[in-house]
Amino acid sequence: MQSLEEKVKSAIRDVVDFPKPGIIFKDITPIMMNPELSNEILNHLAEYYREQKIDKIAGIESRGFLFGYALAMKLNKPFVLIRKKGKLPYNKIAFAYDLEYGSAEIEMHTDAVFDGEKVLIHDDLLATGGSAAAAAMLIEKSGGKIAGFNFLVNLKFLKGDEKLKTITENIYNLVAY
Repeated sequence: MQSLEEKVKSAIRDVVDFPKPGIIFKDITPIMMNPELSNEILNHLAEYYREQKIDKIAGIESRGFLFGYALAMKLNKPFVLIRKKGKLPYNKIAFAYDLEYGSAEIEMHTDAVFDGEKVLIHDDLLATGGSAAAAAMLIEKSGGKIAGFNFLVNLKFLKGDEKLKTITENIYNLVAY
């Protein structure tokens, strides 16, 4: 019988030369076509986080919304949207950061996280850690505390987890490459 890690790895599709030549993109969309595997992932994550002290779960746009929101509902926790600049309609706070190929800015509603709340940050994939670290800075700017980071996939060779360990040691992923 295959482990969950093996099932997830076998479902992930490699897309060569996307978004630019030399990159092998890890495409999780085939997982979305498999409700049984998706539910197995959610049940596993819910069990993993059930006893941890988490007040809210934040998802990073856009693939972080896929499992992040479902996990929040399964754990009966509020879900916080962290979006690219200009996508949220209400009062918001922002955090700008540099990427290896440019810069970006993310936003969150001002009433999404309050002082002392422990927030788990979820995204589909950890690469260099820039987006996840920026999300953590945004949450901390609101007075929140980082309960941990969760990813479906960790591209270990890019060492993003080393960057995030300066924020918290609680970093969990289902598969690593």
